[in-house]
Amino acid sequence: MWLGPRAVPTTQVFEMLIVLAIVLAFVSTNVIEGRKEKISTTVTEYLAVSCRSHSASLTDFGGVGDGTTPNTKSFRAAINYLSQFSSDGGSLLYVPPGKWLTGSFNLTSHFTLFLHKDAVLLGSQDENEWPVIETLPSYGGRRNTQGGRFSSLIFGTNLTDVIITGNNGTIDGQGELWWKKFHSSGVLKYTRPYLIELMYSENVQISHLTLVNSPSWNIHPVYSSNIIIQDVTILAPINSPNTDGIDIDSCTNARIENCYIVSGDDCVTLKSGWDQYGIAFGMPTKHVIIRHLTCTSPQQAVITFGSEMSGGIQDVRAEDLVAKNTKSGVRIKTSIGRGGFVKDIFIRRMTLKTMRHVFLMTGNYSTHPDNGYDHKALPLVQNINFRDMVAENVRMAAQLDGISGDPFSGICISNVTVGLAKNAEKLQWSCTDVSGISSGVVPKTCELLHDQGTNKIITCDFPKDILPIENIQFKKCSFVG
Repeated sequence: MWLGPRAVPTTQVFEMLIVLAIVLAFVSTNVIEGRKEKISTTVTEYLAVSCRSHSASLTDFGGVGDGTTPNTKSFRAAINYLSQFSSDGGSLLYVPPGKWLTGSFNLTSHFTLFLHKDAVLLGSQDENEWPVIETLPSYGGRRNTQGGRFSSLIFGTNLTDVIITGNNGTIDGQGELWWKKFHSSGVLKYTRPYLIELMYSENVQISHLTLVNSPSWNIHPVYSSNIIIQDVTILAPINSPNTDGIDIDSCTNARIENCYIVSGDDCVTLKSGWDQYGIAFGMPTKHVIIRHLTCTSPQQAVITFGSEMSGGIQDVRAEDLVAKNTKSGVRIKTSIGRGGFVKDIFIRRMTLKTMRHVFLMTGNYSTHPDNGYDHKALPLVQNINFRDMVAENVRMAAQLDGISGDPFSGICISNVTVGLAKNAEKLQWSCTDVSGISSGVVPKTCELLHDQGTNKIITCDFPKDILPIENIQFKKCSFVG
């Protein structure tokens, strides 16, 4: 017999509807909350010369921040994808908290690499993750080795509008393996990589980062212009080989500000090519500002000019510098065969403590890329100005050695007081083949730097004009991620 539907009491129907409504409300709430979790975002603000319209996270491209998983392919894929936005407001790659092991990767134009404060980039220990690239044309066939060189951890060439920044994230080159190879004869086939190198590029910003344990130099802009390096901390063991802090090399319009550097080599170096190769390439370093720098470098100097200066170095302005435990304050090194020039150098307001020399100049720094250099190529060193400096615990005020027949000229030193260490040298100023003037210097300078006397107090020059790079301002930018 076909039976019809059984009647259900009205009260039971009502109770079932209430239960169903509660279940639906619970499910709906969880779905909404789940969506909120997926769409909830954090806005990160930062300062930069250029803001970006597009952004992505390294994790969107398979990045794993566990310190052991290689992320080289993820970096390369992410930057390759984001490069499509270079003409559409530019792009930003966000590196979130974690330890991101990677080999060398190349940047793109109109691009920002942003490191979270708890993000650490770890340089790979596998040489295969570091491509070998050609030597620099202004240096000839070698620096530390014959032949090519390993590409830097972060590299780029022929770029415009490139920013590497963060809220003090860390780039760790894990350089100890490279240092051991450098000290072991015949192990390294190519020149060690740097942490950051940008070639033939313009409008570059490197800021708000910590760089540690570079295999060699830390920051190396070369053949580039309009460069700002600001609020960067650079740390390397004081016995690590060639771990220069910042090397400005054949560049125009650069600004270095508010940086703290502990290095196994020079804190800041100005370069422009080596012997006949630098002369032929002919690209000087000029119009450079260095301000508010703090330096420790027991092996080398606060600021060094050269020794590779064959393309010329001109119009460098440094002020408000602090150094403790450095080998020297300011060093100029060159030699016969370099050619080129170091001129129009202006340095003021240095505070120095514990060092061998305050001023060190040599015209006999005779390292050469090969035997093809021109023995008649003499460097020009002139119009070098130092003023308003205080140093203490110093062994020797200055050793200034020019080149016979090619003296360093136009040296001016004023208002400089050097406090001597207990083991100070008897001869405080050693000068050969130099000329210039001095005023208000203690202890008194050598006779070749003619003391102007108390009746003619002079102040060495420091330019009053403003360089274009000084006028570039940061904007407040943000991204969601």
